Amino acid sequence: MEELWRDSNIFYNVLCFLITENEKLFDRSDARLYWRTVFHLLGLLHHGYIGLYAVSLDLLSHPRPEIRNLYTYRSAYLTGWNFSFQIMFLSLSVLYDMLEWLEHSGGRLAQRVRYWRDIIFCGMVVPFTMFVTHMFWTVYAIDRELVFPKVFDEVVPWWFNHCVHTNTGVMILVETLLQPRPYPTCRLIEELLYWVIAVAYAVVFYTIFFSTNLWLYAVFGVMTWWQVCLYQLYIWLSSYLVYRLQFPLNRLIHGTPGTPCEEKTLSQQEINKVMSEEDKAKDGDGTWSLKFRSIKPGFEGTRL
Repeated sequence: MEELWRDSNIFYNVLCFLITENEKLFDRSDARLYWRTVFHLLGLLHHGYIGLYAVSLDLLSHPRPEIRNLYTYRSAYLTGWNFSFQIMFLSLSVLYDMLEWLEHSGGRLAQRVRYWRDIIFCGMVVPFTMFVTHMFWTVYAIDRELVFPKVFDEVVPWWFNHCVHTNTGVMILVETLLQPRPYPTCRLIEELLYWVIAVAYAVVFYTIFFSTNLWLYAVFGVMTWWQVCLYQLYIWLSSYLVYRLQFPLNRLIHGTPGTPCEEKTLSQQEINKVMSEEDKAKDGDGTWSLKFRSIKPGFEGTRL
């Protein structure tokens, strides 16, 4: 516990540093990048601390079997899977932010980091985070014994519950406000990742039940089998719907970006080149040659 207290002090000191050094670090031209960097760093520190705290919990030696099961099946809960997805995303986000500050965002490494950062966020983080957040608290409000029995309060504090089920959802909302993602980075890969994870988790979940006769979430235990099947379909389809809706929502917030077919403005260097070549391009009757006729409309529509 002393190590956790030391870690919490480090987190607090970092937070104070970011606040007190705000004027020194803040630049209006880099405002969006600045706030993204602060947000991603705080998010990664938050998730790192929660992960260390979870590992420190003494669950295996607890006398209650329900709590010992938390340790035995700790890697089979969707909350844990989703938390891992968010750590992957935040790690890539911090790395890309650092590359942007170093002005290396145009390099090959930065482009690969950005590519997988956005794919993980859109295809894995958004659908599963929003499902975990809304489903957990909905069932919790109806009957907490069906999703998080009161006996768990003996080892899991209330704030930890909010960190893994509430703060993760807030992270999605803030990220959506800070980062425009109007279209999928690669819909094929994002949807493939979503369905592979969704089906894989269902296999793990039902395998545990058929091999141990134990439902990881008690809400399944009060259902008949046809209700379980319908509920599973709802899980898949509602999460997939969230994946599809994130893009129009992002466009609603940030606007629709311009398309590549819009009028292109020539740089001053290109303008000078065209002007120097204009006399050479004219033939005997004073008209533009065929070689430069395709350039002329763009040049005439350019602001000098």
